[in-house]
Amino acid sequence: MTDRVYPSAKPLPNANAAATANPSFPATKAQLYGATRPTYRPQPHHRRRSRRGCCCTFFFWLTLTILVLLLLAGVAGTVFYLLYRPHRPSFTVTSLKLSYLNLTSSSTLNSRFDLAVSATNPNKNILFAYDPTAVTVLSGDVDIGDATVPAFRHPKKNTTLIKTSMVAAGHALSGDEASTLKGSMKSKKGLALKVNLETKVKATMGKLKTPKVGIRVSCDGIRVTLPAGKKPATASTSNAKCHVDVRFKIWKWTV
Repeated sequence: MTDRVYPSAKPLPNANAAATANPSFPATKAQLYGATRPTYRPQPHHRRRSRRGCCCTFFFWLTLTILVLLLLAGVAGTVFYLLYRPHRPSFTVTSLKLSYLNLTSSSTLNSRFDLAVSATNPNKNILFAYDPTAVTVLSGDVDIGDATVPAFRHPKKNTTLIKTSMVAAGHALSGDEASTLKGSMKSKKGLALKVNLETKVKATMGKLKTPKVGIRVSCDGIRVTLPAGKKPATASTSNAKCHVDVRFKIWKWTV
């Protein structure tokens, strides 16, 4: 009796396995780039978004705070103006007399001026308190006399007369200053003068007091002829005009 022989049950080879086991040569572009290209993984952006959101919120509140402060300052300024109606003090050159003005060959100056300035406070509710005031008389840009007026208080609705004598004794001038002054002294129209007053002032309104601020008064349009003898020469002040400038100091700058 013969034995039956059955065929062995071996699984058929997988087509993909065969393709992998026996790769085709040469390799295709897809096989080359697919083997070396890294897998793309998108990065999260949550931190950047949160930082941008914080910055936007910070600048929003900062801008809002500045606007509120400006609004409050505007309201306070309006209320202050309506209550007190502040006005700057005014100044007028009442008289100016020249006793002598001598310029030596060595460019040394000797002079004496007697000045009277009226200061008017037009405010009903504001009192001014002035520090010592520096007074200077100029011919062009040449300083030809100086003085200091003591501190004083300027009451409400009041006119105060300021008197002082400005003297230059042995004041040395530069060559350019001396030549400029000599030319002005020879003018037939007289010597053109300018008077400057510079000080600090504090305003008082009831119990409220402001910080001290700088103030400069510039008076021009003054002319005087040189005295012929011992009698002082009176300057013409009919065309004199005084300008008042308030000067604020911000750190190192004065505006």
